[in-house]
Amino acid sequence: MTELLHPDQTHVAKPAFTASEQLASHLQQLSVDLIELHLQGKQAHWNVVGLNFRDLHLQLDEVVDAAREYSDQVAERMRALYVVPDGRSATVAAQTSLPPFPNGEVNTAECVDLVTTAIYAVTGTARRIHDDVDAEDPTSADILHVIIERLEQLAWMIDAENRVANRSLPRSLHR
Repeated sequence: MTELLHPDQTHVAKPAFTASEQLASHLQQLSVDLIELHLQGKQAHWNVVGLNFRDLHLQLDEVVDAAREYSDQVAERMRALYVVPDGRSATVAAQTSLPPFPNGEVNTAECVDLVTTAIYAVTGTARRIHDDVDAEDPTSADILHVIIERLEQLAWMIDAENRVANRSLPRSLHR
């Protein structure tokens, strides 16, 4: 056993499947967006104020928990496919497709719109890469399905805070 730990020894694995550059790039983009969603969710959680503060504050914890869990799942899937994920802050800042979250206090109604937009940016990335990922690795695509389902559910629940029954539509439906 100690022979494998010797610095001059080379260990050679023979995986049945490794990710292509395209699959690696797609998973990296999703990983970065999930990490950014986690960070924006915490920023919102700490700085949201106004009506229904407590409910939104608690909902933001759900977003943060989901983003953290899914970013870990994606990164671990990448490692299983012999891809090295890059979740460093500089990489996340440079590569995220999420719009920036403002500094300072944010009123609850504005926070709802900002967080919903961020969530839909992540699910947009997952949907954009899905077919390519599925064609190469259905197992990774299964992870995308779970992410999309849960994040879209969270977005719907949070977005409902700003809706008026029978008189408003989600911003994405305005044309």
